[in-house]
Amino acid sequence: MRAWQVTESGEPREVMRLVPDVPRPAAGPGQLLVRVRAAAVNFPDALMVRGQYQVRPPLPFTPGVELCGEVADGPRAGERVIGNPVLPGGAFAEYALLEAAAAFPAPGALDDAEAAALHIGYQTAWFALHRRAGLRPGETLLVHAAAGGVGSAAVQLGRAAGARVIAVVGGPEKASVARELGADLVVDRTAEDFPAAVREATGGRGADVVFDPVGGAAYAGSAKCVAFEGRIVVIGFASGEIPAPALGHALVKNYSILGLHWGLYNTRDPRAVRAAHEELTKLAEAGVVRPLVSDRLPLTGAAEAVQRVADGRSTGRVVVLGA
Repeated sequence: MRAWQVTESGEPREVMRLVPDVPRPAAGPGQLLVRVRAAAVNFPDALMVRGQYQVRPPLPFTPGVELCGEVADGPRAGERVIGNPVLPGGAFAEYALLEAAAAFPAPGALDDAEAAALHIGYQTAWFALHRRAGLRPGETLLVHAAAGGVGSAAVQLGRAAGARVIAVVGGPEKASVARELGADLVVDRTAEDFPAAVREATGGRGADVVFDPVGGAAYAGSAKCVAFEGRIVVIGFASGEIPAPALGHALVKNYSILGLHWGLYNTRDPRAVRAAHEELTKLAEAGVVRPLVSDRLPLTGAAEAVQRVADGRSTGRVVVLGA
């Protein structure tokens, strides 16, 4: 089968190679062989290729941590599923393996590309907003990188939860995307001071919940405009800067700093992951949420797709389609 492989760490366009004759994987006990129909590109894919992610599969490996596929054989043959492939054989290939217990039915309301993009980003946003932050109707939710993959999911889920959503983006193109997603207020951080804009929009109160997959200056600014008893949920560090929070500031302002590593739920509480998938499926079937797929590329374009996400040049989700 054809599969992209990484034999050394580096920039995706430089170290990813499309190999035409990689052996097709064989399903072991409790696994499913799936034909990849679509693979959504995630920022962790870029970090993994660069050798900067907390998960470091042995070289050579095939990147791609999220897919929609069709079960190739066995009792579930023909079933359309979504999930995380078993590394080192990732989703940027014609076939991949999934753990059967973590292969979820793809929502019928979504096409392959949209279904592939529903899993990691929306699960992450769901757990951040509901499990960690306890977002309540009527609260103000501040979402950083709101036009990106996980940020766009947080905007939609925040709206679905009855929150007022303030979206922070970088540039007018991404501001337009955030407005289309339904954000109540969009702040272009390249043109205005987002903490001041948040304080003004909330009458000085600030944001009750902050969704931060960026870190760096985004976190520092969030600490300036988080509300009394607010919650800052740390999702990741797309900026490349890991903040060192001033805990004395959190103490005197009475706000919480919460971490979220969604992957841990797959091992610590898989039932919660399945329950979240069921809720997300209901929202998708009702038309309340729909992954924003900005680009659909053929398998041959996977390296460029990962590089685009790595460079922050994408909006919504970039998806690599199967053969």
